Order: sequence, then structure tokens, then C-alpha cells
Amino acid sequence: DLLAEEWGRIGEIAERLREEQWKAPIALEGWTVQDCVSHVAGVEASLLGDPTPEADIAHLSYVTGPFQQMIEVPVQHRRSWTGDQVLDDYNKVIARRVEALRSMPPERFDEISWSPIGEVPYRVFMGVRVFDCWMHEQDMRRALEQPGHLSGPVVQESLERFRTALPFIVVKRAGAPEGSVVLVETTGDTELDWRILVDAGKGRLATETDSPAGEPTVALSLPFSTLVALGGGRWSAGQAADAGGVTITGDTSLGERILANLAFTP
Repeated sequence: DLLAEEWGRIGEIAERLREEQWKAPIALEGWTVQDCVSHVAGVEASLLGDPTPEADIAHLSYVTGPFQQMIEVPVQHRRSWTGDQVLDDYNKVIARRVEALRSMPPERFDEISWSPIGEVPYRVFMGVRVFDCWMHEQDMRRALEQPGHLSGPVVQESLERFRTALPFIVVKRAGAPEGSVVLVETTGDTELDWRILVDAGKGRLATETDSPAGEPTVALSLPFSTLVALGGGRWSAGQAADAGGVTITGDTSLGERILANLAFTP
């Protein structure tokens, strides 16, 4: 249901695009709005078992590893297409994919399968697909200056990836010391109030059973849309500051290191 909703959102945006809007660049190097739609169609076609298309990507300097190569080939294959051609292909692939998913028996979703985050139950893999598609919808919206879809069930599912990544970022990348309490608050459509506790060299999100820890070591407040752009590696900390609405209270140095290292998507 969440995948069908998200794919519908992307389709709704795409149906209104003029050809020049299809070619608008997004924050990922070399990519456009059209490439986002091509990417989603390409991944889902692959998951349907369709043969991998052929495309020469040797000239793309930003493609540096096997995973990027796997992602880029279906996108490059569609780069010469018009927006209408991409949309027609997308609609056909997504219709087939929704039908295939809805016809799967429940136990199929519990089977362990490959995913970008390792071997996990297929249900978890599909949660990653929700996240990836929603992030690319947001890429499209930023490029087109059409903000939206920043709350609701799809967003809540997508936030699972942020919940997993933040404790690692706080401890391993930003170097938060033992005993630190990091508060991350967001403003806007989705208001988050997350505390990350550093204990025994590891970070974890606080739960309702954790005792209040007094004033946090550092408190970060930022617009929810900014958190999304930073987590996806679409914005730098400087761009986030320029966009406004970011405040750091407490250990400023630690807060700045967290903001500078928030990108976690491949």
C-alpha cells in the first residue's frame, strides 16, 4: 500500500511536467528530474525480472563503483527519451509491479533476500524501496520548487532509515563522547523530537522508558525538509545554514560535526 501510494505521488508530479521541467537538474551529480523517474522504473523493472538494458556509462565520471554502475545503466538507457516516453514506461512498469506485489502470498514477504542494506526479509527490502522512492520524489520537488508530501504514512516509513542512521552518525562520525545526549528536533510538516544517547561507545534512540537526562549535550533544531536534504547528501551543512531555520544549542562544535556528517545514503 505504501509503495503504491508513493509511486502514485511520483506519477502525479510527472503528469504535469513540461519537457524542460523533465530535464531540470537535481542535487545528485549528473541527474535530472527525468532521471529520478527513470531510476524508479528501472529498479522496479529489474525486480520484475525484466532483462537489464544496455547503455554505455564509461563517460560518466561520477560513476565509481559497482553499485553506482548498477543504478546508472537503466537511467542512461532512458536519457535520450522524451518525458512522455519515460512517463509511459513508468506507468506500465508500476502497474505491473503493483499487481505482482499484491499477488504475493504473505509468507513471501518474510523470505530473506538481497537488498542494498544486506540480506533482510523482503518486507524490509520493500521498506527501503519506499524510502528510496520518496527521497527521489523530494529530489523532484526541490528541483521543481514544488514542496510537499512531508508528512503521512510514507514519510513515517521512510524515517526508519533515519532512525537507524542517526545513532551511528552521532557516535562514529561526529565523535560524540561517552554519556552525551543529542537532541534532534524538526519543525514544519513533520515534527520530530529524537534523543540519541551515547552509552558504552554506542548510540541509540531514547525510548519512553529512559529516564530524563537533564539538559542535552547539544540540541539541534532544523526544518524537517532540511533534515531530509542533509540525510540524503543533497545539501551540505552550509546550504542548510543558508536556507535558514537551523539552530544549535549547547556543544556547538559537536552540533556542527553532526550537521556536517548527516549524509547516509549511498
